[in-house]
Amino acid sequence: MPIAAVGLAAGTAAVVAAPAVLGAVGFTAGGVAAGSIAASIQSAVYGGSVASGSVFALLQSAGAAGIGAAGNAAIGGITAGITGGITALGSYVFVCFNYKSCRVCLCFWDTFY
Repeated sequence: MPIAAVGLAAGTAAVVAAPAVLGAVGFTAGGVAAGSIAASIQSAVYGGSVASGSVFALLQSAGAAGIGAAGNAAIGGITAGITGGITALGSYVFVCFNYKSCRVCLCFWDTFY
């Protein structure tokens, strides 16, 4: 259960932080902020002409209109899944290397110790 809690906490934090991160890099309600990271990327990569449906266009839309429920669900779910998976893997490796108790890691112990 602690792994699920880590994933849930990370997903929640990502949903809360997403609007702030978008604003910090320059995707604002008024469009792309002059002199921002977003403006630099728009100039260097897109040359001022952003294709409809591109990642930049989606970020620009999210910064201007907000992320919305579906976007928040996607951000939270993806972040929770990735974080939960990494936490589970880290826990598994910790147990293997500290307690020599898993069959999969025994080959590592025989090789290195």
